[in-house]
Amino acid sequence: MQTNAAVTPSTLSRRDLPWQISWDIHTCTLCGRCTAICPVNAIEPGVFRKRSISSPAFGLKDKPGSSFSVYHGIRQRTDPGYACVGCSMCSLVCPNNSIEPVKSEITDMLRFHRDRAGLPRTRGGRRNNSESVLDQIKFIRISMLTDPALDAGRHEFEMRTLIGRVLSPAKAIKAQREKGWMPPVREIYPLLIGGMSFGALSPNMWEGLQMGVAYLNEELNMPVRICTGEGGCPPRLLRSRFLKYVILQIASGYFGWDEIIHAIPEMKEDPCAVEIKYGQGAKPGDGGLLQWHKVNKLIAAIRGVPPGVSLPSPPTHQTKYSIEEAVAKMIQSMSMAWGFRVPVYPKISASSTSLSVLNNLTRNPYASGLAIDGEDGGTGAAYNVSMNHMGHPIASNIRDCYIDLVKLGMQNELPLIAGGGIGKNGNLAANAAALIMLGASAVQIGKYIMQAAAGCLGTEGDRCNICNIGRCPKGITSQDPRLYRRLDPEMVAQRLVDVYVSFDTELKKIVAPLGRSTSLPTGMSDALGISDKGAAERLQIKYVV
Repeated sequence: MQTNAAVTPSTLSRRDLPWQISWDIHTCTLCGRCTAICPVNAIEPGVFRKRSISSPAFGLKDKPGSSFSVYHGIRQRTDPGYACVGCSMCSLVCPNNSIEPVKSEITDMLRFHRDRAGLPRTRGGRRNNSESVLDQIKFIRISMLTDPALDAGRHEFEMRTLIGRVLSPAKAIKAQREKGWMPPVREIYPLLIGGMSFGALSPNMWEGLQMGVAYLNEELNMPVRICTGEGGCPPRLLRSRFLKYVILQIASGYFGWDEIIHAIPEMKEDPCAVEIKYGQGAKPGDGGLLQWHKVNKLIAAIRGVPPGVSLPSPPTHQTKYSIEEAVAKMIQSMSMAWGFRVPVYPKISASSTSLSVLNNLTRNPYASGLAIDGEDGGTGAAYNVSMNHMGHPIASNIRDCYIDLVKLGMQNELPLIAGGGIGKNGNLAANAAALIMLGASAVQIGKYIMQAAAGCLGTEGDRCNICNIGRCPKGITSQDPRLYRRLDPEMVAQRLVDVYVSFDTELKKIVAPLGRSTSLPTGMSDALGISDKGAAERLQIKYVV
């Protein structure tokens, strides 16, 4: 409720909010934990005045009276800037289960009041659409008599893929004779951790992910790779032996690249690859944005900017006016920086122009692949209008690109990396396998890792989704020490390992009936079926009912 304030056209009541705080006065002990932990200050201690009516016990001789008492409690703020995001941190810390957010069943009026000061709403998280074509795809090719089916629990599987230009024997011999050089190739696990920058994630989250990736590689022999995202990375990582597990990303803001370039002579290991980011799935055609809330002194020092300023990345490189120029300037220059020893590939937003980018890359010997980010990808700050109404679904886009490579006879030469909404509804292994069979050589995930390894509370129903303002209740995407100290890096690493081990088991359960144990079923679309006839025709897979 709003007290001591005039009722204005933008005044809201608790009933107008999407999340309403339910508080039990009888069990609450007024410990103050809920108000202290709320990341958006949606609740505050309140002083309430209560009137009690007293009547005479017998007869009508004495007149009825009234008395007033004061008690303390919890008040929900209804200002749009402090609206509850439904993270439930208050209920997690309450010792008596006296408080919890409740999703409103009536129309959410807050959506009409977020654009104050003429600024459209910017948020983290993905679009609020639970439908996914990937979740509808079935794996229908089960080996019976024609091919030997494998037992996922007893056979050895090679769940690995390659990143880099994989030349045919004839092309390899020709390249060796004419240039004395072969394109660099790396063997990796087909599930990558996509670009989430050191500025976007908290220090504890970043440390936990790096620890988990190192354990997966060195103890479990799973060649998992993690992308840094834009903005560089801690200098000690650049000079450590763990750099070989990292994909360094350069984007249109060039943030953090002075530090990386200066560290090249001191690097003990080459990075796994270099990713040049031209677009993001969450905001295709729009530049990235790290808001000032998250640019502390450490992030500012690594990125070479003053602290406390917003860092927008232009939607494309300022020095690029065409794909041809981008390839010549960026891919070749980054290849030269590491002596042509490191694979270099671009990352783009899924769109109808993806084929144009791909066709150009096929003609350049230094291009090592193409990463495509679908419309559901990305958790960074993005306008609602971009996140909800722009972009291209990853399934059809990756399928178009793979079929184009097949026509050129290069489907095994230039790897495609798919991203955007994979595991959106929890079906990580099934979604990844479907994209691999549609033509991807590998898939990359970000939001799923945040949800599974660190307990991110954001959902497709617009719960929480405040990654962009640095108030993450779990400390995953915050640069505030009071928040990110809630996150234990060792527990993040342990959960990351659990996620990858379980994913590996489920992926083997899917590919074993196909009779594939020595290679991924990339492009094996005859194993896929879907009950949507339009989707079946679009993806060129079987229509099943």
